[in-house]
Amino acid sequence: MKIIKDIKFLIVGLGLIGGSYAEALTDLGYEVGAITRSQSSIDYAIKKGLIASGTTEVTKEYVSRFDVIIFALYPKVFIEWIEKYQGYIKDGAVLTDVTGVKSPVVYRVQEILRPEIEFIGAHPMAGKEVYGVQNADKTIFRNANYIVTPTEKNTPEGIRCCRELGKILGFKTVCELSPEKHDEMIGFLSQLTHCIAVSLMTCKESKELVNYTGDSFRDLTRIAKINETMWTELFLLNKEELLSQMDLFSKKFTELRDAIEVEDTEKMKEIMKTSTTRREYFDKK
Repeated sequence: MKIIKDIKFLIVGLGLIGGSYAEALTDLGYEVGAITRSQSSIDYAIKKGLIASGTTEVTKEYVSRFDVIIFALYPKVFIEWIEKYQGYIKDGAVLTDVTGVKSPVVYRVQEILRPEIEFIGAHPMAGKEVYGVQNADKTIFRNANYIVTPTEKNTPEGIRCCRELGKILGFKTVCELSPEKHDEMIGFLSQLTHCIAVSLMTCKESKELVNYTGDSFRDLTRIAKINETMWTELFLLNKEELLSQMDLFSKKFTELRDAIEVEDTEKMKEIMKTSTTRREYFDKK
């Protein structure tokens, strides 16, 4: 399916990311609808011009109007939605998602999905430390990465559609990874970093420290304001990979600690030089 102007988009789950997708697509001239649990979120999105229509009820009459459906739901809720309502989706529709873990989601949804519709996983590497459609902001995609996670069940047309969606939303980089490689990468780049930020914020009472902190602590703990329900689910769905990445970090942290303890200045400098060199990759990117 090629994304053309008469394509109709449905967002299921109108939070920060779903709302930001809606804003971007609406501003490009597409018809965008939404299904979410909160009527106040629907009312807000319509009032602000983020969507053309919306409902809290899942009906075949409404769902079948749309050509591309974007699921911005927690993983388990997403799978349950497909199990319950996939019969409402029109033949030929393309489904995608924004879920932060892929292997447990992509393969399960493709397993239970009827053959007349196609699901291809995607992960927008974008967000804020706030939630809800009231904080929707299409500009969060501008310097962000968008990862498509195809499998052998996906068609070339479906993959092109998903990649094109990332491009029109304004993502800086659109790339492809297998679900397994995605989960390994995300376990390190996202889930481990959230674990580190949470550990920093919880290892010492910080109410008074706010008066003395500098930018380094603020930068390291920016993502510690965390949605505990969503991230607990994501951590457990990617448990084995995340534990592997945590062990890797623990080993390196201990290596640095031991060098400090015995005053091994050469080892300390070696570790810091490697850190500086590898951080420069991100500055160039």
